[in-house]
Amino acid sequence: MRDVAIIGVGCTEFGELWDKSFRELFVEAGISAIEDAGIQGGKIDALYVGNMSGGRFIEQEHIGSLIADYAGLASFNIPSTRVEAACASGGLALRQGIIAVASGYHDIVIAGGAEKMTDVDVETTTDALAAAADREWEGVMGATFPGLYAMIARLHMHRYGTTSEQLASVAVKNHHNGMMNPKAQFQHEISIDSVLNSVMIADPLHVFDCSPISDGASAVVLAPAEVARKYTDTPVYVKASAQASGTLSLHDRRDITTLDATVVAAKKAYDMAKVTPRDIDFAEVHDCFTIAEICAIEDLGFVKKGEGGKVSQEGMTAIGGKIPINTSGGLKACGHPVGATGVKQAVEITMQLRGEAGKRQVDGAEIGLTHNVGGSGGTAVIHIFGRER
Repeated sequence: MRDVAIIGVGCTEFGELWDKSFRELFVEAGISAIEDAGIQGGKIDALYVGNMSGGRFIEQEHIGSLIADYAGLASFNIPSTRVEAACASGGLALRQGIIAVASGYHDIVIAGGAEKMTDVDVETTTDALAAAADREWEGVMGATFPGLYAMIARLHMHRYGTTSEQLASVAVKNHHNGMMNPKAQFQHEISIDSVLNSVMIADPLHVFDCSPISDGASAVVLAPAEVARKYTDTPVYVKASAQASGTLSLHDRRDITTLDATVVAAKKAYDMAKVTPRDIDFAEVHDCFTIAEICAIEDLGFVKKGEGGKVSQEGMTAIGGKIPINTSGGLKACGHPVGATGVKQAVEITMQLRGEAGKRQVDGAEIGLTHNVGGSGGTAVIHIFGRER
């Protein structure tokens, strides 16, 4: 197996992008990544596109062919594959691209993701997202995604004493980071009080505890590590790529406050990279809800189980803290176009490791981790990246 590097990145703005179509968003991100890598379209060997639900959101299937065609790559007849794993579609597309390069089947690969979620009404979007959970045993019974994560939050609060203020501190921190990210959907500060006084969606989760409905796209260009410096002076190396599956529904889990898929994928990734959680300088984790970030930093081994809320409120996960989390603003503030999120996380890690993150730069960043989750934990994809091979 060959080592793999990211040699180019691209990302659109995230938000309610009424004047741009799905295909335009992906092409914008892809072209940015290609230009960043300094390559030509004819050098691309394969394309992997993360997309959760083009059929529901824009009534378009056959996404792989659509993107290759509209990007002007159809004339090269390169293989283009859509990858779906709910909200982990982007992370899994990235993993498939890494595997393709590592295996030697392809040399230059684009891995990207896109979603256009605002062209339909909120009810349709909510129903489409509910399909990432167990439709028969959860969705039909009235369980929404906020409802599922509210159950996780309630048990975490009961078992570990986690408070609504601690949940809110996650949102406050991520909005602060998003304010420094020109691509973020929300670029303004919020307060603990504004979170606690916002509309209750599913007790104890307020609307400001929830990630938004977003449009956007992101892409990275992958190459064998041994040739990466032919294209860029600042390659970022893939140190690990791991994936695990858990039960689709909450009711079959041994502990709903722990995502076993995250725990298992993280262990695989740490072993592959030959690092421990203490070696990670910063991370982008899947904060679809504030409780999700708290559980993630516990499941990834950054803190002990039950301490996630406490350390978040104390500032451990802020930029300048012991382990900065979601410097991009995370799903909460940067936005969550579900197919794009997992790749956007890798874009943020790359910018940080290059020292190009501006006001949100993590000093001395050497190793970063991404954590992308599908559904309420049915899929988890972990990547670890470094400045050095």
